[in-house]
Amino acid sequence: MQTLLLILQIILALGIYNVWLVRPHRATEYRGGGANSLRAEFTAYGLPVWMMYAVGGIKLLVATGLIVGIWIPMLIPISAIVLGVMMLGAIFMHVKIKDSLKQTAPAIGMLVMSLAVIILVM
Repeated sequence: MQTLLLILQIILALGIYNVWLVRPHRATEYRGGGANSLRAEFTAYGLPVWMMYAVGGIKLLVATGLIVGIWIPMLIPISAIVLGVMMLGAIFMHVKIKDSLKQTAPAIGMLVMSLAVIILVM
């Protein structure tokens, strides 16, 4: 189970780093509202630009918490809980603007993995 926990922590963290650090200005088939960047995606959700920075900052902190949690395990549950709440918000936003299941699937997957991490550490 420890190996599964480690794998999930790494997948979740790398997924967040990929979206927020590697590909924030690139279009993907998963962006909400058919947006071509994170900024445009938050605009499609009807959210202000400052919210993009707040959400991004929180997600990057959570991703870092999951990685540092490899050595400091007490960071894992809070990071997974916060990420799960963030993913519920992301799913809500996708539903709000009537995105497809394909566009919503990454948020659903991240929520499921976050829940699995929470279960594994409890």
